[in-house]
Amino acid sequence: MKYHLAIDIGASGGRHIIGYIDNGIMKLKEVYRFENSLKEENGSLVWDVDRLFSEVMNGLKACKKVGIVPETVAIDTWGVDYVLLDKDEKELLPAFCYRDSRTLAAIEKSEKIVPFEELYSSTGIQKQSYNTVYQLFCEKESGRLEKAKYFLMMPAYLSYKLTGVILNEYTESTTTSLVSAKTKTWDGKLLERFGFDEELLGKIAEPGTLVGEFKDEIEKELGFSSKVVFCPSHDTASAVAACPLEKDSVYISSGTWSLIGIETEEAIITEKGRACNFANEGGINHRFRFLKNYMGMWLLQSIRNNLNKSLTYDEMMNLAKESGEFEYIDVNAQNFVAPKNMIDAIKDYLKKPDMELGAVINSVYHSLARSYAAAVKEIEDVTERAVTSIHIVGGGSKDGYLNELTEKYTGKHVSAGPVEATSTGNLISQLMYSGEVANLEEARKIVSKSFCS
Repeated sequence: MKYHLAIDIGASGGRHIIGYIDNGIMKLKEVYRFENSLKEENGSLVWDVDRLFSEVMNGLKACKKVGIVPETVAIDTWGVDYVLLDKDEKELLPAFCYRDSRTLAAIEKSEKIVPFEELYSSTGIQKQSYNTVYQLFCEKESGRLEKAKYFLMMPAYLSYKLTGVILNEYTESTTTSLVSAKTKTWDGKLLERFGFDEELLGKIAEPGTLVGEFKDEIEKELGFSSKVVFCPSHDTASAVAACPLEKDSVYISSGTWSLIGIETEEAIITEKGRACNFANEGGINHRFRFLKNYMGMWLLQSIRNNLNKSLTYDEMMNLAKESGEFEYIDVNAQNFVAPKNMIDAIKDYLKKPDMELGAVINSVYHSLARSYAAAVKEIEDVTERAVTSIHIVGGGSKDGYLNELTEKYTGKHVSAGPVEATSTGNLISQLMYSGEVANLEEARKIVSKSFCS
C-alpha cells in the first residue's frame, strides 16, 4: 500500500495527514497537529518561519514514530505571503504577514504606475490590500528587494527547505496578482512596469510536479526519504480540488477565511466581475476559482483568543444561538483585520460598548451568513446562471449554526464536508502523481464516496 502525506498549514494551525486508498476508499490518518499564529516584531506582523519549518519536521518525525513512511509529501499554506533569499540562499527576514498594515499606503502609489483596471484585466485577481504585488512594492521602496536573489511563496519555501530546490507553484503564484490569466505565467510587462525582476520570481510549476527528494541532511535527521511534489499549494485550491462540485453549485471553503465561488475552465474577467471584486485564482488542471474572500472564522478565532480560549467553539456557538440578539457588521472592514481585541473592535464598530458577549458572537454569525448570500447573488448576476446549492468544505463546515444561517440567508440547499478538504485535495494531487488515480474526475468520485455519503 502506498502512503502519502499532506502537510496542510493555515494561519491558525497546521496538520500532517497521511492518506491512502483502501478498496477504492480514501482513508486519512492524522499524525501531527500544531498551532500557528502571527507575531509582532518591531511593530510589524510577521511569521516565525523557523518555527514553521521545525513543525514540518516534527510532523515528519511523527510519521516515523507511527511506522508509516510516506512515498510522497506535499505542502499547502495560505496565499500571498513569501520568503526572500539572498544570493547565498540565506533568508532575508522578517517574513511579513499579510495582515501587516505596511501595504495600505502602497496601493495608491502602485496604482499610479499600473491602474487597478489594467492589473485586473491581465491577472483577474481581486483588489485586496494584502496582495503580494503591494507587498513587493513595499519591499522595493524599502530597498530590501535589491538584496534578494530568490523569491519563494510560503509553501514553495517550505518545500525548498526539504529539497534545496527553488521553484514556485502555479496556484499559489496566482495570488500574487502578477500571473497572467491568459498565459498562466508571470506577466512580464507588469513586472517591467513595477520594476520587479522576473528572474527573482523564478519558474512556475504545475500541481503534480516533482520538486525533489529530501536533502541528505533531512534524510539523515528523519531516517527516511520521500519525494516532495507540488499539490495545489494555495490551501483554497486544494480544498476546491476536493470539493464534489455540481454544475450549478457554489463552494464555500470555510476556515480562517471564507472563500465563496465557482470553478470555471476559463477566467471570468469582466467589468462586472471587477466591480464586484471577484478573483480568478488558479486551480488544479489550469481551472480557475472565481471567488470572493470574506474574513471568515478569523472573527470567531480572535474572539476565542480574547477569552483566553476559556470557551470552546461549540460553547461560543450556543451563546450566540441563546442570545437571539445581533447587529450587522461588514466582516471585511479594516477594523477587523488585526485588532488588539476583536470583541472590543466589534463593539466599537457598532457603537455598543455594553453589548453582551452572546450578541457580539451572534452578530458575527448573522453577518457572515448575510455576506455569503450577497456573494451568491453577485455570482448569479455576473455569470448569468442560477445557483441551486452550496457545498461548504473545511473546518468551518462543522459549524451547524453557521450552515443553518447560510441556508436561511441564501435560500439555497446547503451540504457540508469534507472537513479536511484542504488535506484531501492536497492528497488528490499526490495520488494523481503516483498514478493511483487517473484524473480529477475520478478523484472527486472517490472523495464523495469516502466522505460525503
